[in-house]
Amino acid sequence: MEQAELKPGFVYHIKDSYFETAQDSKLMRNHEGGARRPTYFCLRDKRTQLLWMVPMSSRVEKYQPFVDRDVEKFGVCRKIVIARYGDRESAFLLQNMFPILPKYIDHVHTIYGRAVPLEDRVIEEVRKAFGEVRRLHSRGARLVFPDINRLERLMLDELAAEEAHK
Repeated sequence: MEQAELKPGFVYHIKDSYFETAQDSKLMRNHEGGARRPTYFCLRDKRTQLLWMVPMSSRVEKYQPFVDRDVEKFGVCRKIVIARYGDRESAFLLQNMFPILPKYIDHVHTIYGRAVPLEDRVIEEVRKAFGEVRRLHSRGARLVFPDINRLERLMLDELAAEEAHK
């Protein structure tokens, strides 16, 4: 199967085969019945070259209380970013992010048949939160639900195996 073309600043859908490989019950999986949700914003880790997927949700009202609670308690919410995508607000769920290889990306998300990029300021806001969550995670903070250490090792091992077969 062909690999999807990756374009910076766009939103994607992931193949079911990733979830079969990852075997992590904390991952937000594709909805059953062929539905292509959730959508994922993609960031590249410059150090490892792995892609990191940040699930997105249009159910902002579900996530806003968590953002409000963290802002009240810590002055900021790093786990969830509420920002505009397309014609509405979306919740970028860094608390559910995970690493992936390009071969597991199915296709770019479209709205009315057109791929819609995120605004530059939204990309920077999510990228900044991503960096902060990664730094805090490396210091032992439990901000992310999936086992991203194991998933990162799994993807790096898979990448190394692919490179060895070239």
